[in-house]
Amino acid sequence: MKLTDIIPAIALTPLDGRYHKQTAPLVEYMSEPALNRERMRVEVEWMILLANGFSGNGNQPIIPGVKPLTQAEQKYLRAIPEQFGAEGIARHAAHEAITHHDVKAVEYYIDDELDKAADALGEDTQLTHLKTLVHFACTSEDINNLSIARCVKNAIEQVWLPDAQAIVDLLTEKAEQYRDMSLLALTHGQPATPTTLGKELAVFVHRLNRQLKHVREQEYLGKINGATGTFGAHLAALPDVDWIAVSQEFVTNRMGLTWNPLTTQIESHDWQAELYGTISHTNRILHNLAVDVWMYISRGVFAQEPVKGATGSSTMPHKVNPIRFENAEANLEISCSLLDTLSATLVESRWQRDLTDSTTQRNIGSALGYSVLALTNLLGGLKSIHPNEIVISRELDENWEVLGEPIQTAMRAGELAGEPGMDHPYEKVKELMRGHSIGKADVERFIDEQSFDSATAARLKALTPATYTGAASKLVDFDRQ
Repeated sequence: MKLTDIIPAIALTPLDGRYHKQTAPLVEYMSEPALNRERMRVEVEWMILLANGFSGNGNQPIIPGVKPLTQAEQKYLRAIPEQFGAEGIARHAAHEAITHHDVKAVEYYIDDELDKAADALGEDTQLTHLKTLVHFACTSEDINNLSIARCVKNAIEQVWLPDAQAIVDLLTEKAEQYRDMSLLALTHGQPATPTTLGKELAVFVHRLNRQLKHVREQEYLGKINGATGTFGAHLAALPDVDWIAVSQEFVTNRMGLTWNPLTTQIESHDWQAELYGTISHTNRILHNLAVDVWMYISRGVFAQEPVKGATGSSTMPHKVNPIRFENAEANLEISCSLLDTLSATLVESRWQRDLTDSTTQRNIGSALGYSVLALTNLLGGLKSIHPNEIVISRELDENWEVLGEPIQTAMRAGELAGEPGMDHPYEKVKELMRGHSIGKADVERFIDEQSFDSATAARLKALTPATYTGAASKLVDFDRQ
C-alpha cells in the first residue's frame, strides 16, 4: 500500500507530523484556512465600510445606491469568516479548483453566503443584491497584504511572543536564584576570572529582552489602493470620494495595522523583513543559550533530571542525553535559514508586481513553527536542569591561578602609586601561575613576598576563586531597572 493512499493524509513535514502538538497553536493563524478566513474578514469589513461610511465622511455610504447595512446585516457578514470550518474549507477548495485563484475563490465563497442571506434575514435584506460590492475596486494583493499582516501579527502576539517571554521569565527567575552562586568562567575554553551563574543567565535575559522589545514595537503595515497603488479604478468609478482617506481609515482603524500610503501593487514587505530579521536574531541568541547550557551539562556544571520512562541511549542505560537543547539548537538553525530567506527576498519585487513573494510568504508559518518548536524544547530543557554544586565547587578549588589577575592588577596600582617593589607585576605573576598547579598556600606566600600595605595584603589573601566574582551578583539587577 502506498503511504499517499492513507486517509487522513500523512504529514510531509515534522511540524505537522511528529511535532504537531507543539506547533498546533500556529495553525489558528498561519495555516492556509486561517489565511482564507482572514481574507474573508478583510472582504466583509471592506463591504461594511463602503456601505456605512465612517466618521470622516459623516457616516454616509461611500458607494451611491448602497443603503447602510443594518446591525443584523453586519452581524451576518461578520459571521461568514467566524463560521468558516471544515465544510467551508471544502467549499472554498471547490471554488479554487475552478478559479485556480485563492482570493477569487474567497470572493465566490462570500457570494454563496450572500445568496443565503434572505433565509436568515428575510426577503427585505439588500445583501442578496450586493455581490458586486464584494471585492469592490480591489486587487487580490489589497486583500492578501492585509490578511497576511493580521495573521502574522496574531501569530506573533498570541503564540511566539508568549513562548519567548516564558523563557525570559524562567531565566530571570534562575538568575535571581543563582545570583550569588560562584562559577568558574572559561574564556577560550580555559579557566578565567570567576563569575556567578546568576550573572551569566542574566546576560541572556538582557540580550533577549532587547529583541523582544523590538518585536513588541514592530509595525505591521498594510495598504488598500488598487492594482498599482494609484487608486486608479476607485477614482474612475467614483471621482468625488476621498479614497486616500477611506484607505487610511480601513487599514488603520478597521484592520488595526499601520497604513502604508506609498506602494506598488504590493505592500513592500519591509516590515516583514524587519520582523523576521529580529526573530532570526532572537533565535541566534537562543541558539547561543542552548549551546552554552549543553556545554555546562557536558562539563557537569548542570545536572539533568531524567524524564521518567525515557531512554537516553538504546545501548547505554546510564545516559541522560541533553536532547531538548539539541532539538532546540537544530530547529533554531532551520528557522533562521527560512527567516533569513524571507527577509532577503520579500523586499524585492520586479517593477510593480511579480508573484515570487506569494510563494515565499507561504513559508512564514514554517519559519515561525520551527522557532516555536525550539522554544518549547528549550523551555522544557531549562526546567529540567539544576546546578551541580559539588562540581562547581571542585572546579573553583582546582583553579587558584585565576587569582593572578587581581594580584597583578593590585601590583600595577601600587606601582602607579609609587610603592617600591611593584615593578613587572604581570611577568612576576605569570612566572608563578602559568602552567603550574597552585593552591591557597602558594597564593598567600606570593602575596607575602610583595611589598603590599597590610590592608591590601589582607584583602588579597581573603580572596578565593569562589569569592573573586566582582560585582557579578549586583549586575543581575540591571535588566530590571
